[in-house]
Amino acid sequence: MTTELTEEEMRRALFGEPEAPSSLIDTHKQDAEPEIEIAEQTKIVKKKPSKTFTPRLRVTLRVGNEFEGKMHEIVHEADTLSSLVAEQEATKIAKKKYRFVETISVKSM
Repeated sequence: MTTELTEEEMRRALFGEPEAPSSLIDTHKQDAEPEIEIAEQTKIVKKKPSKTFTPRLRVTLRVGNEFEGKMHEIVHEADTLSSLVAEQEATKIAKKKYRFVETISVKSM
């Protein structure tokens, strides 16, 4: 028994016998024009956006402009599930106005 197979034998074993050639198409049917039916136009209805739940996190920050001076608490609401992203977003916004920013809490609303 030989273990060496030709490429054609391997193809036949994997994929089976090749199909009949497609050149045997009936040319009489191709000469006739295909019938085309025109469908009626349908109205496109726009769907209203559903009122989906948007996740929100409330970030509480302690901010101030003086080192060890008077500090204020501000609250930032972020539309995200990630507490890290919410904290970074709130800190970035607070840094525009205040020099010292400290995160107190990040809670889900």
